Amino acid sequence: MSGPFNEPEEGSTSELLLDRAGRRRSPATMPGFHAGRPPHNKGLRIRPIRPRVEEMIALMRAAGDRPHGRRLRALIVLLWRAGLRIHEALALTEGDLDQRRGSLLIRHGKGGRRREVGLDAWGWEELRPWLELRPELPVGALLCVITGATCGRHWSPAAARAELRRTAAAAGVRRRFAPHQLRHAHAVEMAREGVPLIVIQRQLGHSNLGITSVYLQGIDSGEIIETVHARRAPMIPVSAYVRL
Repeated sequence: MSGPFNEPEEGSTSELLLDRAGRRRSPATMPGFHAGRPPHNKGLRIRPIRPRVEEMIALMRAAGDRPHGRRLRALIVLLWRAGLRIHEALALTEGDLDQRRGSLLIRHGKGGRRREVGLDAWGWEELRPWLELRPELPVGALLCVITGATCGRHWSPAAARAELRRTAAAAGVRRRFAPHQLRHAHAVEMAREGVPLIVIQRQLGHSNLGITSVYLQGIDSGEIIETVHARRAPMIPVSAYVRL
């Protein structure tokens, strides 16, 4: 006789157990059901959706000028204009910024690698509202907790992502908006500006150029067609033409 919590008889793998309410449970909820099964998305390479400039500006405006809004705008600037990973941005301390040189020091990037990255003049200008407010809080992380018992400590990635999603919805951005998309936007924009691939690789902290090339898949087909269509016609020396 079997009850709600009895184990199925040995060899009867198709038997469905019952939950507390007496309903039959799906086999997918049973321990070991997924053992040996590859994930359904294994091998798939999902192309990142790069946000448009107007969407990122709208997001920064929606953040506002209150302390929490200034902090969020600073995070957006670090992800978008310096191409940082979210954990790299949240790990920055006040001493990691060198505005005179226009650089940021990443002490522990992916794989524990240390590197310096650049930030443009517009990015520093957009950081200024938060940098002016930051000395009023306890010494510590650059993007820190603003209120409560943990004031001054590192802002958690989960909380940063949640605030980014809420602000994106308030700004009218009607699609998924993740921090890593801003990093992709940084890579594509630098490629469009003619920055050498090796410089983009070093800025992003990639271990090889192959990873960087994946980021640049955000360049749409329309831009590729326009670039190729504008190529000059082939030219040969006049002397060669006379011989023909």
